[in-house]
Amino acid sequence: MSDKSICRIGVFYDGSYFAYSQRYFYHNRKVGWLSFRPLHSLIESYIRSKEQGFTNYRIVYAAWTQGLFTSSKADERQLRNDRNLHHDLMHAGVEVKFLPMSTSQGEKGVDVALAIDALQIGLEGKIDIAVLVTGDGDLVPLVRALMKQGIRVMAAYFEYKDGEYKSFINERLLAVCNYELDICKLETDKDFKAVFKGLFRRADDYEDERGPGKLKGSA
Repeated sequence: MSDKSICRIGVFYDGSYFAYSQRYFYHNRKVGWLSFRPLHSLIESYIRSKEQGFTNYRIVYAAWTQGLFTSSKADERQLRNDRNLHHDLMHAGVEVKFLPMSTSQGEKGVDVALAIDALQIGLEGKIDIAVLVTGDGDLVPLVRALMKQGIRVMAAYFEYKDGEYKSFINERLLAVCNYELDICKLETDKDFKAVFKGLFRRADDYEDERGPGKLKGSA
């Protein structure tokens, strides 16, 4: 088997960024619960269309980085939702990397932890493509560092504005990446409408209590 037989893909989730869009699509759009497995299949297929010279395209590493607050202010429903999310991630083969947070300081350091993880995996030569699921412009130096190692970078993101709810990607981050995938645009693309619909579990097939709770703030 040649070195070019498999395109090795690493996916790095900014947990809060992704979870916000999950809740938006589930609670506000009522299209269902955004699921990891079909999203991973989409990422593999999309990179196949961009990268030439490989016979297979596989996500070989995926990680979810997010701040984890204490349970002091969480109710039973929130704790149950957190456990369900953890199970969804494990079933999809996504490594969960939580950072301890305090309610007074908020979610700090997640971008640094994600960058360290991505750079370590890249320096170890384990991936050919890094997919950053985020909109955080602070990750521009990470993209440039990965490129110095010969690793191409794709930004996978959600861009929408619906009343007070919005999600976007920093323009500086988008400009430095090799590839981009605005998942929201697939909904209106005639060639990808079915693919977009397939990313979601139907709302009526998914217990409402498993939704992560009411949306707060913006991305």
